[in-house]
Amino acid sequence: MGADDADGGDHVILPTKGVAPQRALLAVSAQIVLATGRQPVTVTQAWRRLLAWRDEHRHHAPVPFWWFALALDTLYAMGLVDLERDVLVFRARGDAP
Repeated sequence: MGADDADGGDHVILPTKGVAPQRALLAVSAQIVLATGRQPVTVTQAWRRLLAWRDEHRHHAPVPFWWFALALDTLYAMGLVDLERDVLVFRARGDAP
């Protein structure tokens, strides 16, 4: 058992036996980017577009709002999204600070 195994460290970011590929945080983060088309949107718009995208692509594993928020945190940690005046602004990897 590694250091990350003791506290559950990386078990939700990537797919595992307990986390379906379509629910892993990296997958949900990518789905947010795809659903929004990298256009500036409010958090509510991003949430609704994600739900519509997942339904359209038959991703039926439930994703509650708090999981969506963690996926946004993942995008933020990677420097791919910022919140400016209540609007999510997506950045290209080269544009990240």
